[in-house]
Formats: sequence, C-alpha cells, structure tokens
Amino acid sequence: MRLPYVFFLLAALALPLASATARSGPESLADLAEKLLPAVVNISSSQTIPVRNGDQSGPEVPSFPPGSPFEQFFKDFMNRNRPPGDGPPAAPERRAQSLGSGFVIDPSGYIVTNNHVIDGADEITVTLQDNTTLKATLVGKDSSGDIALLKVNPEKPLPAVPFGDSAKARVGDWVVAIGNPFGLGGTVTAGIVSARGRNIHQGPYDDFIQTDAAINQGNSGGPLFNMDGEVIGMNTAIYSRSGGSVGIGFSIPSNMVKMIVAQLKDVGHPVRGWLGVRIQQVTADIAESVGLKEATGAMVAGVNDGGPADKAKIRNGDIILKFDGQDVKDMPALPRIVAETQVGKAVAIVVWRDGKEVTVTATLAEKPSDADLAAGDTPPKAPNPTAPSDLVGLGLKIAPITPDMKDKFQLGDDQKGVVIVEVKPSGAAADRGLKPGDVIVEVQQTEVKSVEDVTKRIEAARKESRKSILILVQGHDGLRWVPLPLTDDRDQRKKPG
Repeated sequence: MRLPYVFFLLAALALPLASATARSGPESLADLAEKLLPAVVNISSSQTIPVRNGDQSGPEVPSFPPGSPFEQFFKDFMNRNRPPGDGPPAAPERRAQSLGSGFVIDPSGYIVTNNHVIDGADEITVTLQDNTTLKATLVGKDSSGDIALLKVNPEKPLPAVPFGDSAKARVGDWVVAIGNPFGLGGTVTAGIVSARGRNIHQGPYDDFIQTDAAINQGNSGGPLFNMDGEVIGMNTAIYSRSGGSVGIGFSIPSNMVKMIVAQLKDVGHPVRGWLGVRIQQVTADIAESVGLKEATGAMVAGVNDGGPADKAKIRNGDIILKFDGQDVKDMPALPRIVAETQVGKAVAIVVWRDGKEVTVTATLAEKPSDADLAAGDTPPKAPNPTAPSDLVGLGLKIAPITPDMKDKFQLGDDQKGVVIVEVKPSGAAADRGLKPGDVIVEVQQTEVKSVEDVTKRIEAARKESRKSILILVQGHDGLRWVPLPLTDDRDQRKKPG
C-alpha cells in the first residue's frame, strides 16, 4: 500500500522542476570566436633581476665540506670549461620573463590586462593575432584590484571589444574564454558561469565570477565573453593543486574592470571611496552579545582619526548593517561597496549601537595610499585600572596597568585599560586566542578604566542572561573584538579552593 504513496510523492516533487527547462547550447562558437580573436593579444613582459653573490648561470658547483678535495676539483673543472675571456661578472644580472593575455578596448591602442602580468616589468611587448609586435607603455595600474591599462601605438586602428554588464551574468550562462595559455597563442575555451561573488582572499575587493571554461597559466588578463561577444570578466586566477586547469577559474567582473580602467585612463591611478574604519567579521557569539538577531554586517574595530567615519561619529563597536541603501551581509562586502561609491558623496549608514539601529551620514573621501594609511594609522588608545582579579568562568586574570606591568609586557607609557596577566590553558579565553600582555579596552562596547569596571560589566551581562560578553582587546597586532562565552560560576566561587 505504500508504493502508490511514494510514487505520487516523487511525482509531486518533480512537478515544479518540469517548468525549469534548459536551453540547448550553441551549435558552434566558430563565428563568435572568429569575431573576437583579433581583439585578444598576447603580452610578454621582462625585467632585469640582480643575481645574488655566488649565483652564476649554468651548472652549479655541488656542495662539499669546506676544504674537501672534491670541492677544489669541481671548481677547477668549471674554470677550465668556462668560455675564453668569460670571467666572473662583477655584478651578475639575469632577465626574467612572464607571459599573459590582454584585450583591446579602444581601436587607438588601449589594452587591459592583469597587474600581475606586467608588475615590475622593464619592457612590455604586445603581440597581435597577426603576429605584429608592438612595444607597450603602462598608463596606470591598480595593485589591489590586479588591473592594469597599457597603451600601444598601432599603424592602423585595432579591433576592439566592448564591456558588458557583469551584473546580468547568471549562474549557468554560457561563456567563452580567450587567452594565451602556456604561451601557445590565441586559444578559445568555453564553459558556463559556475558561481558569482566568490571571495578567494586575494585582496580586499574580491568578487570573482567563477567559471569552468578552461583557464591555465598565461590566460591571466584575458577576457571572459558572454554569447553577445561582450567582456563580462577578466580571467585572473585558477584553483589548482597541479598548476593546470581543473575547471575552477576566476574572473574579475567587467563592471569593476570598466570603472577602474576609466580612472587609470583619466588620472593614472584608481580612485576609490574611503570610510576610514577597520572592521572584523560578526560571529554568532558577537551578535548574541550585542542583542543582534543574526550574525550580519561588519563590526567596527577601529576608526581612523580625522577620517569620514570619525567625522560621522561612528564608534568602535558599531556594527554597520546598511551602507548607502545596500545591505552589508558580511565583513568582505563592505570594502567593495565603499570602494565603488563616488568620492565626496554623502551616504546614509545604518549601524547597530546600544541594542538598536542608528543612522549616521558620512561624506566619503578618496582612499589614501597604503603608505599614507600606515604612516597615519595610530590605533585608538585605551583606558585605566584599580586591583587584580580572577575572572572566574572566563579563564583569565586581569590587573591594573602599573609601571611594573608596562615594563613586564612592554606596554606604551600612555596605555590604559586593564592588562591580562594570566590565561588558563583550558579556559574560554585561551580558546579565543587571548594571551598575557593583551589589554582589555572595552567590555560590551563600553570603555573600562579599572578592574572593577570589567567585573561590573560582566556581572551586568550575567544578570541580563547573556550567553557571551564582548570585549575589545589591544594586542601587539592591533585592536580586535573577542566574544567570550559566559558560564555562571557564582556557586563555584563559594567553594573552597
């Protein structure tokens, strides 16, 4: 009697799938490939690399114990077989070459490629489909986004390809990749969009299109086309343990490439929006400790003095939920959204603060260079102390910051807060990476100036039946928010030790 039930259940489950039919792929890509190939170029870059002392071209002398007769034997052999008049160079150098791909976006000779294809090059050569070679100059580059713009001076207009709207690319759409794998020259491969919005931890603006079109070494900088012959991505990286294609390739979306290329052409460098905050991921523990229903947004772990966030009164511990009308789903999303926002624009920012949503307005500045940020990036300073205490249930002991503590843990003269002096190996603090010498700056997003301040905040959290407590810790690597699980050990504290 169960058979009909199972049959109809499976049939019912299959019904919604029947309407989702797949369109057949193109019978041939030959016409499309013929049209696009002339706009895809091979790029060869070379640079001079000094050779370290003792590094010679050709066979090396095997390593023997100093003074060994074999050592002298091989040295004599190498000297006898060196070409006449070929003495050891005073300052040896060698030429290193790299091969990649690119594509023409303007008939006058503007070519787009990856920055890593030409990074550090003394000389860049572009080879067209008809084997014409042209010397290229670097117009501008974006190291963070791995994008570069080159210029050649052709005798006649070059075939060029247009950018498409990468936001319209859907998982399952057919795509074509063209490039210069292993230096072989123009090679066409096809596949589909496998995934969108991939973060492969290559930079702060990761938002890759994943494809199964075969991409190999040398394809870097080449275009990923849709079936209309529009560039929807620039092939940049592969996932592979062998170095060969395993069907997982990554392309920078064309919308990002197009925006950066326009800036490189106009001013020679990328122009990105900048908010001036350091952020960290919101975990489930952090969300619970601040009364947020789900782990979403980006938590502020530092604010640059004088930056847009500082002027907008954004605080340490705020969780940014929305930026200029866009939801901030997780930490990696925020840098991309901010970077793509126009410099000088006043944007509304929704933050989670003190258990409720608060809206502030910030006017974005242009992102400073990494060197400028490093020079002016002084971490926010911390607060003050009173008496040592064992934070039972958290697995650590804290103490006031006295001159002796400053010497012991190499703390700054103006360091404030309370210092962690002991961490139990099996406790919650150790599990979260806390160690002696770390300084507790805030508890539950409130500054602490003494050991008593810390214990009061913990007791208040326990009375509110919080499962965890959030602390801001200043370590040698900077500031970070750490959620610590709370266990009610008041009964345990009454027991004799």
